[in-house]
Amino acid sequence: MLCISNLRCEYRTNPINVFTAKPRFSWKLESDKTGVKQTFWSIEVAGDSDFGSALWRSGKTASDQSHLVVYGGPPLVSAKAYYWRVKSWDNYGEESAWETAGFETTLLSASEWKARFITMEDENAGVSSAGTVMRKSFTLARDIKRARLYASAKGMYEAYCNGEKVGDQVLSPGWTEYRSRLLFQTYDVTALLTKGENALGLMAGPGWYKGDLAGWLGKRNVFGKRTAVIAQLRVEYTDGTTEIVVTDESWTGAAAPVTYAELYHGENYDARLEQPGWKKPGFAAQWKPVLVENTDTSVLQPEDGLPVKEREFFKPKSFFTTPGGDRVLDFGQNISGWVRFKVSGKAGDRARIRHAETLDAAGNFYTKNLRSAKQTIEYTLKGGETEVFSPCFTFQGFRYIAIDEYPGDIRPENFEAAAIYSDMRPLGSFTCSDPRLNQFVSNVRWSMKDNFVDIPTDCPQRDERLGWTGDAEIFARSACFLMETAPFFRKWLRDLAVSQLEDGQVPHVVPDVLSDVAEHDKRVAGNAGACAWADAAVIIPWMIYAYFGDKAVLEDQYTSMKKWVEYIHGVAQDGLLFNTGFHFGDWVALDAKEGSYFGATPNDLSATAYYAYSTELLAKSARVLGKEEDARKYEKLRGDIGEAYAREFFTPNGRLAARTQTAHILSLYFDLTPEAYRKRAVDTLVELITEQNNHLTTGFLGTPYVCRVLADNGHLDLAYELLLKEDFPSWLYQITKGATTIWEHWDGLKPDGTMWSPDMNSFNHYAYGAVCDWVFSAVGGLDTDPEHPGFARGIISPRPGKGISWAETKYESAYGLLSVRWETGGGNIRVSVTVPHNTTSLVTLPGAEPGTINGVAFVKAEGGARAELGSGSYSFSYPFGG
Repeated sequence: MLCISNLRCEYRTNPINVFTAKPRFSWKLESDKTGVKQTFWSIEVAGDSDFGSALWRSGKTASDQSHLVVYGGPPLVSAKAYYWRVKSWDNYGEESAWETAGFETTLLSASEWKARFITMEDENAGVSSAGTVMRKSFTLARDIKRARLYASAKGMYEAYCNGEKVGDQVLSPGWTEYRSRLLFQTYDVTALLTKGENALGLMAGPGWYKGDLAGWLGKRNVFGKRTAVIAQLRVEYTDGTTEIVVTDESWTGAAAPVTYAELYHGENYDARLEQPGWKKPGFAAQWKPVLVENTDTSVLQPEDGLPVKEREFFKPKSFFTTPGGDRVLDFGQNISGWVRFKVSGKAGDRARIRHAETLDAAGNFYTKNLRSAKQTIEYTLKGGETEVFSPCFTFQGFRYIAIDEYPGDIRPENFEAAAIYSDMRPLGSFTCSDPRLNQFVSNVRWSMKDNFVDIPTDCPQRDERLGWTGDAEIFARSACFLMETAPFFRKWLRDLAVSQLEDGQVPHVVPDVLSDVAEHDKRVAGNAGACAWADAAVIIPWMIYAYFGDKAVLEDQYTSMKKWVEYIHGVAQDGLLFNTGFHFGDWVALDAKEGSYFGATPNDLSATAYYAYSTELLAKSARVLGKEEDARKYEKLRGDIGEAYAREFFTPNGRLAARTQTAHILSLYFDLTPEAYRKRAVDTLVELITEQNNHLTTGFLGTPYVCRVLADNGHLDLAYELLLKEDFPSWLYQITKGATTIWEHWDGLKPDGTMWSPDMNSFNHYAYGAVCDWVFSAVGGLDTDPEHPGFARGIISPRPGKGISWAETKYESAYGLLSVRWETGGGNIRVSVTVPHNTTSLVTLPGAEPGTINGVAFVKAEGGARAELGSGSYSFSYPFGG
């Protein structure tokens, strides 16, 4: 029997903040049969649940598409609830019943804002880190059907309605290129309002807008010098009329109990300054009138990413006193977030806690690697009953807290750590017979969570926490396997595009806060245009397309992608060799000179290799989008770059001039090694690794690809050996040191217990975790086929190796669960596969001979035997000598 399930609109279930007049719909098929493919679908969209006057009836449409189907009716209007339903037909001739879901549009045009930005700060407030509060009472005269609050801020804000916090997201409105894009949120406040008197309250803090940023440079007020909030309440009455309440000069305000709030440094909260009832109707205090800060709402855009929320919670694992005398709680996991604690005492008593990622070799609380970031919370009690506190305008990166002040006994049960990250749907998982590798994958996942807090940051703890494009680029593929990152990256890529320089260069960080630092910090000389970093403009949109089948991301970003490639073409030697400008290169590689962060691989080689790769992906993107002239142009350019690369970097005898591991890895991975020279390049790479006693010297550029290059060129055993090593330097070395996240350096904590220089030593940096995409696709054996993106056709091709006897990989695709498990033993291997409906998977059984296995015909393929399977669950057992 054919059924429809998991109806979603723009990646979300029954969303109330759809930001486009042409939304997209997705659903899954359920059936008791195998090999199920959708043959037709029908969608209807209406403003009523009985679909009597549908805006769009697609009719029975011949298509197997069940993911991101674009609405085909007349443009939808703002602030309206819609219903949609879908039915499908399959290749067995079965027809599903209609399944119905809903969605609502938000305000689709900035011109629909009647509210104004209001503030309690004057033009001299740039030095202040305090919060402010604003409120308004109002009367609703009739019975309420539906109510939505649209709100945003220059700074951070929390909204309250009749005493209750509105929504469950935090750090709103998030971080964007505020001068061009300031996002607003949409909240359902129907249940919080009542007929009669009501009240709205808003609390604002500095946030990314005016607070401290890039602390090592002392930057502040990057986007403005005073906070401001804006809100528009739209109430629909049961009689069909509407009423709007807006922020304007009628509001009043005061200082908040938040006396200090900075992202890097923490938050001070004085509960004695609370004004009971200020969020509720009937509040009678004489507050000051607000200032109308700005009437221009043109920068306001609907939230197009994912909200940040409290997602996971941890109780202390231990409580101890360090040799240095600090009273410390260990939560067992390095996270981004904050601590919520209970405390009792008299008015004026204080709780003060500091946060850290790690302890030093002596077991003391270690904060030197935070640089100038204080990561400190101070709470002053109002006295009386038990008080509960957690901050709202800051977050910390930590595993440990030191409790400097606390009235009464410290009881661990009174403390709880809340991990915050963007509300991404978990997708992929990997487990195997080696618990060390399982922990490594967990560490990668946690570093992703901790650094995907609205934007993809480098680290969550020190005075940096910026959207470094290079880190995001090299990790994007792994990120797309672990989580549903398409909406997350969509938002960030739009900021990348608007921050792009006119000549096409891409800033090192997005949002761009380093545009004027070249004279202050030679490590980032020039603010844009570095290879691998700027290539995020091309590589990440392609990864989103490949893993989620989201063609719209390519459409949105195509101009930006093209501008970057054209910039390189304009400055490159003969348009082919990218040998100008500043580059980070193989950042923090172990073959760097003493005291340097720059690896030994020549920048012109790395830059030209990435130029070739971005040009190749741009050509592919052009073909997907039907831009055939561009596709031919960039395919030819990619070929020309490859020829120039071979002439410049290979000798006539086939030796790669740069004798580094990363140079060989990039040349092989990006297919820039002439076929006649491939064996020599591979042999030299193996030789370079052998010279290091089978260890890596690679940095950011070489590390993600080394195992894939080795495995794809006849050295699977060496790839496994590198992956499973646990002595320094190696991925599992960190596991032996008790890490729960990925480190910035191979040797952040050295074997002798000393640490890398504290000026750049994060213990929560996902970049080296990028090897996970090889773990998932090769060790686990599961990947997507870009020719059939979004796992419409999966690639199942496990590659068992020495040291692991079984592995299981699962991915909750847009179509359903795709999984593979393999296990060796007794001279045999069993491979079990699940393929979701409406897809196929190209399955390669490692080491298998062609023929019929468990009723399925397999043909000869590289590394084994291959068959394309439709939906269903399968199990194959056969002799295996691998």
